[in-house]
Amino acid sequence: MEPDARLRIKEWAAEDRPREKLLLKGASALSDAELLAILINSGNTEETVVQLAQRILNSVSNNLNALGKLSVKDLMSFRGIGEARAVAIVAALELGRRKRATSAPERHVIRCSRDAFDLFYPQLCDLPYEEMWVALTNRAGKVMNKVKIGQGGVGSLQVDIQLIMKAAIETLSAGIVLCHNHPSGNTTPSAEDDRLTFKLIEAARIFNISILDHIILSDSTYYSYADEGRISDSLHNKKQ
Repeated sequence: MEPDARLRIKEWAAEDRPREKLLLKGASALSDAELLAILINSGNTEETVVQLAQRILNSVSNNLNALGKLSVKDLMSFRGIGEARAVAIVAALELGRRKRATSAPERHVIRCSRDAFDLFYPQLCDLPYEEMWVALTNRAGKVMNKVKIGQGGVGSLQVDIQLIMKAAIETLSAGIVLCHNHPSGNTTPSAEDDRLTFKLIEAARIFNISILDHIILSDSTYYSYADEGRISDSLHNKKQ
């Protein structure tokens, strides 16, 4: 049974208070709103802390990836969320994102576009701005290094091809997989994405390095130049 919302949190039964519930039953027993409420710590004059957390989640359709894209300023627009609380929420979500990133195998092998998507998704899935990363592989497709090449705004990204080639040459890489995100959710390549991809193919060919794929990802899907047959040095396997 849900506790009476008119009661203050301290008046709820111990097993219904977020902190006490976590101690009694474990973090997995709490709802997203209850976990967020622990970070917020207290509500405002009109809402309990859980109601405030629910309102914040409702503003992003209860999507945690979307919540991760809110800035400190965005969070401070909610009554009862000051700078310290907003910073705590952003920091907690960033820790969660980093945890997903470090859970990937250190020696990831890229055999198809899905492997590339899985490798980069933890870093890029919920960023509110664009980032470009490359995976540098040996001839067996094993990832020797993963490097952030550039960072841009919400809808643009400037990348220096020389930096990509420098990273590949220094690691004696046989293959390069590019990946960047589109925060808008539209994974259709832009004219600039095409220009970068095809210029890099030409530059890499001089050093006998293959551009295996260029992945553009969003929260739940991705576009693969290799799968679309737009890279001559493409991965042989399609999406699994």
